[in-house]
Amino acid sequence: MTTSASHSPWAVARVLRERNAGLYLGGVVVSGFGSSAMWLVAGIWVKDLTGSDGLAALCVFALWAPTLIGPLLGTLADRTRRKPLLVWTNLGLAALLLSLLAVDSPGTLWILFSVLLVYGATGVVHDAAESALVATAVDGRLLGDFNGLRMSANEGMKLVAPLAGAGLYAAYGGAPVALLDALTFVLAAGLYTLLRVREPKPLPDPAGWRTQTADGARCLWRHETLRPLVVAGGTTMLFAGLNGATIYAVAEGLGRSPAYVGLLYAVQGAGSVAVGLASGPLLRRVGTHRFAGCGIALTALAVTARALPYDPVALVSSAAVGAGLPCVLIAALTAVQRETPAGLLGRTTATANTLMFAPSAVGLALGAGLVELVDYQVLLVALGLIRLVTVLPLLRRRQPSRASASATSDRSSSDANPA
Repeated sequence: MTTSASHSPWAVARVLRERNAGLYLGGVVVSGFGSSAMWLVAGIWVKDLTGSDGLAALCVFALWAPTLIGPLLGTLADRTRRKPLLVWTNLGLAALLLSLLAVDSPGTLWILFSVLLVYGATGVVHDAAESALVATAVDGRLLGDFNGLRMSANEGMKLVAPLAGAGLYAAYGGAPVALLDALTFVLAAGLYTLLRVREPKPLPDPAGWRTQTADGARCLWRHETLRPLVVAGGTTMLFAGLNGATIYAVAEGLGRSPAYVGLLYAVQGAGSVAVGLASGPLLRRVGTHRFAGCGIALTALAVTARALPYDPVALVSSAAVGAGLPCVLIAALTAVQRETPAGLLGRTTATANTLMFAPSAVGLALGAGLVELVDYQVLLVALGLIRLVTVLPLLRRRQPSRASASATSDRSSSDANPA
């Protein structure tokens, strides 16, 4: 059925006017501010207490490590009602962060690393529950717009919050930053409490955790729409990690200090904010696969151009990377929300997130080695050209018909709930 939402060139206002969508985005902005501030400060805190760059880097690893068991953690979002789960995970994190008030010496850093591990694991569950609940609480025609706005909100907080967190830490230390983060989670829990959704209690599933977790992976693998998008997302993040490892070499090639990297990342974040605002209309106009493919192609060209040692080119390339990189992630998440049966959505989302984001860590590790062995300009050109080749299947792929998509979804539902 044709609606004004599906043809509106700019549906951002419609998303913000929808009560549930507005509350969700409010929660994303509030908790995202605290999280972005805390993630940066954790590394600085460890560096100040120990002087070790390696231990400081472990903070990021501790936060991302639980993603590797994302499919298992995401199953929890399908075994309970999602709104209460969102509320209690936020309140639980707020309480947990208070334990960081005891961190004041190298001997107490185990508390910080333990909190970061639980923080990361809870974030996986939270993201799975949020994505699953959004699919039922927000108008399906606006999911692309919502996911784009969510991306813009996250990236916008990454531009502002780290500076605020670093300033607060410099003035008062790590404890006030932990308190600020805890407060943002309490506020987010309050916003999620206001959501108006009806959730039936999930029926008991006789299958064990292993079987239920595998159902999410099978849903992705057998779905002709989701599989290529998730594979493309994982490949994109692998190359993003490889490209990210060259960033300091790029700054050095420009004759700039390492601090210049901060400007490149800020410009990249601005590009991500911009594409997030435009993603809904673009998804409706070109479809999920072509939207993802065009984003990857833009990123590939930008990475190749980054090999040129000129400041204007470096800045434009960073903005283009920021605009192109989120496209496949937004497209994949929106498709997962639309195509996955409700009872499978939590574990399927978590599995998709693991497959898409875990390769980034692998890419960073490989890139750190390659950039020492290969000239960074040669590496950037090679990465860009390879990405252009891998994008062809997405650009050529036709959007499945509504009947085909419905049939695939029905088959996935039958596989997950055998008679």
